[in-house]
Amino acid sequence: MSPEEILGQARTIAVVGLSRVPGKAAHDVPASLQAHGFRIIPVHPSATELLGEKVYRSLEDIPEPVDLVDVFRPAAETPGIARSAVAIGAKALWLQQGIVSAEARQIAEDGGLEYVEDRCTAVVRAVAQISLV
Repeated sequence: MSPEEILGQARTIAVVGLSRVPGKAAHDVPASLQAHGFRIIPVHPSATELLGEKVYRSLEDIPEPVDLVDVFRPAAETPGIARSAVAIGAKALWLQQGIVSAEARQIAEDGGLEYVEDRCTAVVRAVAQISLV
């Protein structure tokens, strides 16, 4: 599937590394997706609420199905995130612009997940004009 198809089929997006700081891509990109109707579930080690949503410590702590795991963490952390995405039954793993990992790709694809790396979800959404509202 293309990145546009993957994002177009997603409704619930778990964001690993969602930032508390407005102005940072890891905050503004998920906020933009939320503004266009996507359900954003923040995953952060210490925050309790971000973008008006309850924050979970790990993907495994999320009590509902996740369509897409969107990653704003260093490439070295992505294989573990990929394993977690497979474990929770996510449909896709997306590494944001500037993040590439052959190991995460292999784990995701072996686990049956669609995979995108080094692309920005907000840019893909805007260019493809994907909106759920």
